[in-house]
Amino acid sequence: MIRRILLGRREKAAEPVKLIVGLGNPGKEHARNRHNAGFQLLHRVAARYELSFDRIESQALLAHGELEGERVILLKPLTYMNRSGEAVKPAVRRYGIPMSDILIAYDDLDLPLGTIRLREHGASGGHKGMDAIIASLRTQDIARLRIGIGRPKVGPPEEYILQDFSLQESIIMEEAYEKALAALECLVREGITAAMNKYN
Repeated sequence: MIRRILLGRREKAAEPVKLIVGLGNPGKEHARNRHNAGFQLLHRVAARYELSFDRIESQALLAHGELEGERVILLKPLTYMNRSGEAVKPAVRRYGIPMSDILIAYDDLDLPLGTIRLREHGASGGHKGMDAIIASLRTQDIARLRIGIGRPKVGPPEEYILQDFSLQESIIMEEAYEKALAALECLVREGITAAMNKYN
C-alpha cells in the first residue's frame, strides 16, 4: 500500500506542470492591501479558470488545474512575505518543477500604479518576498511578473504597502489584473520571451 502511494506521488511529480506563485500576506486584514497584489491576481486567475485553492501543503495554499491547456499549480504562501521561500521551495521539490517553469507575481513600488512588467531573471529589487524566494532556491533565474502599485506621495513605504487600495486605485488595478492575466496566458502558451515582447 505504502509503495503504491509513493509510486503515485512520483508519477504525479513527473508530469509537466507550471508553478505560478502570487505573493502576499495571509489573513483577511491583508486581503485588500497593496502588498497583496500577487494574491489578488491569483484569485482572478482561479476564478477565470474555475480553480479552487483547496489544498494546504508545506505552508502554502494550492490550486491545481489547467490554464490554456497546460497543467498549472497556483500557490499562495501562508507564511508572511519575508518567509515566502519556505512555502515555495517545498512545492518546487515535491512536483519536480524546473526553474524555467516558475513565475512569481508580486507588487512593485517602483512601477507606476497599474503597470505590469515581465522579467525573465534578475535581482529582487528590494522586494522582501522575492528576496526570500531567491535565497531559498539559490538562483535569480526565476521569471517574475511585477505589478505596479506606485510610491506614496507622503509617508513611509512600509505603511503604504500595508494599506488597502483606494476606490480610484482599485479601478485602475482591475485593468492591470486583466492585462496581467492575459500576459500569463501568453506566457503559458508561447513562453516568457513572447509574453515580454507583447506585454512589457
